[in-house]
Amino acid sequence: QVQLVESGGGLVQPGGSLRLSCLASGGTFSSYAMGWFRQAPGKEREFVSAISGAGTLTNYADSVKGRFTISRDNAKNTMYLQMNSLKPEDTAVYYCAAGPNYYSFRRAVEYWGEGTLITVSS
Repeated sequence: QVQLVESGGGLVQPGGSLRLSCLASGGTFSSYAMGWFRQAPGKEREFVSAISGAGTLTNYADSVKGRFTISRDNAKNTMYLQMNSLKPEDTAVYYCAAGPNYYSFRRAVEYWGEGTLITVSS
C-alpha cells in the first residue's frame, strides 16, 4: 500500500554533511510516524531517529544525537534526515521507515524503503 523511496545517499568525507530524503506515496502521510534505521556492513540493523505524524515529536539514537536532525514536510509527503559532522562509523545503508505509532516506532515498523548507501571515508 505505502511505498517509500530514499534519496541523497553517496560518498562524503569525515566531518562533512549529507541530507537524506524519503518520499512516501500510497497512504495518508501525516497519519504515520516516520523514521530512519541503518545497517553497517556485517552488523545488525539499528534505529537512528523517529518523528511523529505532525512533526512535533522527535527522538534520536545516542550515537547520532546532536549531529543528525530529522524533519518532515507533510505537504510534500517527504521526510528528511540532515546529517552533520559525519563519522566513518556512520557508514551504512540507511532505510526509511513508517509505522502507526511514534512511541512504539522502533518495534512496530510497517513499511520500509529499499535503502540508500552512505559511505563516510577520506
